[in-house]
Amino acid sequence: MKHVSILVPRGDAILSSIVGPLKVLMAANSHLKQTGAVSEDFFKIHLVGLEKDYSLYNGLFSVHCSDTIHDIEKTDLILIPALRPDKLLEDLGQNREFVPWILRQRNKYGAEVGSMCIGAFVLAQTGLVDGKQCATHWAAMDVFRKMFPKVDLVSNRIVTDQDGIYSSGGAYSFLNLMLHLGEKYCG
Repeated sequence: MKHVSILVPRGDAILSSIVGPLKVLMAANSHLKQTGAVSEDFFKIHLVGLEKDYSLYNGLFSVHCSDTIHDIEKTDLILIPALRPDKLLEDLGQNREFVPWILRQRNKYGAEVGSMCIGAFVLAQTGLVDGKQCATHWAAMDVFRKMFPKVDLVSNRIVTDQDGIYSSGGAYSFLNLMLHLGEKYCG
């Protein structure tokens, strides 16, 4: 079983990069049970925030997290969703509390970490991709390079996989990342 923490950041995160991975992992659970590969869910999925409840896009959507970072003692995989590019610096500031939690999970428990699209900025704040390859949305590459010069930002790859750190570039390329992780964990 893999414990997966899908982060729900403050601000207006890209909702599809929260719901999409959730749905892919739930579909994998269903398929694995239907084929008899497992008898219970392989992926134990949690939506994890700094608070339990969020209102997104001026109240159009709300997200209820199953847990906060204070509730999760240990996780196996952390997924960082995309942030909105138009509020990037503001959203990074509002979500800096995730950084020490991600580092503690990685350093103490060996958690793997994946970012989607502009969520790579949160990943880069941890220092975990210093000297490693990372992908992000093409429109944010110049800003990323300036903010994180120690990261090997790649423009020719949709998914990166290096030492249990993953990233995907572009809006819906999180689907490629989720397929990659599904194949890695489930065959």
